[in-house]
Amino acid sequence: MGRPRARWTVRLVGAAAVTALCAALLVGCGSKKAGSDDAPAADPSPSSAASTGAAGPTSKPAATASADLADAVDPAHAVPAPGALKQRLLGADLLVYSPMPLSEDVVEQVRALQGVEVAEQISKAQVNIEDQALDIVAVNPKTYRRFTPVQSAQTTDVWKRVAGGEMAILPGLKKKLPTDKSGYLQLGNSTDAVDVHVGAYAPQINSVDAVVNYAWAKDLDMEPGNALLISTGQTSPQSLLKPLQKIVGKKTAVQILGPDLPIGAYQTAVIVGSVSQAIGVFRYTPIGGGRVAPDPAWVAAHITTENMPIIGNMTCNKAIFPQLRAALEEIQKTGLAAAIHPGEYAGCYYPRFIAGTTKLSNHSFGLAFDINTPGNQRGTVGEINRAVVSIFKKWGFAWGGDWSYTDPMHFEMARIVSPK
Repeated sequence: MGRPRARWTVRLVGAAAVTALCAALLVGCGSKKAGSDDAPAADPSPSSAASTGAAGPTSKPAATASADLADAVDPAHAVPAPGALKQRLLGADLLVYSPMPLSEDVVEQVRALQGVEVAEQISKAQVNIEDQALDIVAVNPKTYRRFTPVQSAQTTDVWKRVAGGEMAILPGLKKKLPTDKSGYLQLGNSTDAVDVHVGAYAPQINSVDAVVNYAWAKDLDMEPGNALLISTGQTSPQSLLKPLQKIVGKKTAVQILGPDLPIGAYQTAVIVGSVSQAIGVFRYTPIGGGRVAPDPAWVAAHITTENMPIIGNMTCNKAIFPQLRAALEEIQKTGLAAAIHPGEYAGCYYPRFIAGTTKLSNHSFGLAFDINTPGNQRGTVGEINRAVVSIFKKWGFAWGGDWSYTDPMHFEMARIVSPK
């Protein structure tokens, strides 16, 4: 049974101090389509604390009011709703981002470091949606909101919706993401990916595209508490880079949250979803021209070249080859080999950002490939044989022709299928 129909309107709710900039809230909702049936965690995510080294509140939050639960789109993922913002806003100056949960000792050392005004512990990951990796964080809405731009921070309805199990997304992504008619966004390209209801389009801090509350972290396979959002107050963020790196270690990224990723700066991507085990922890540095240089150790462990049926030599993530070979062999056996043109194969592993953005393309991980490029350009229905498409889908590949902004030459590994 599908979701019930819902009426939708858009409200613009402005904070008292903000008249021109508002956060768009989606009013009305359908029932939850997917997700855990478990009750949300009783404890909040680790909250922020001043640089004195205090660990922040440790007591359990008061139970969510029954009215809040009744209004929540997803009660199974609801957490205590925040009230009006009474604390001052904070600058989002630095991000510490680890592939694993940060230990209590590391968090305490960071909070005690001179120049760290507030450090908010959050969970951060990237999820593949169509042809891009969406940077998503799972947070305590009450405390995290202080780091966001003023028009978001002061709009309490945004954070009530996040607390109620909904997601807040950058306004600029509204037309770029495949949200369905009921306002749900599937976080991943596999058919069993979790759906989350989009409750608001609101400005976010740099390096964050979407926000959910901490009750979602487990269902999204996020590493709990693997990041720290830091406000440095009057201290220069640059002056804290080396001291922070010494505390957290070389495998953890320390990033200044400016508008652009600095060339040569060490970055980390932790991908979640059905193919995350094929990627592992992806470390890279931007090198200009929209390209990135992955960690050589990652390349050595994941990227290889094999001779494949029909196409010939392909350089990809080694995890893709068993099911890709099976798909191409089935295409051969069904007499469809001529529908794939080897001379129009445009590559698989190509570490780069999506054009005009700092979002990693799935080609960066070697899990996507483009074929028959001349007749299958972006924004078209494409000429590729649909029987070929069906076989690729059978073997776990998503097709770009199904996307909201079509890319019919593009196929990517959406789930792992083991040939028998």
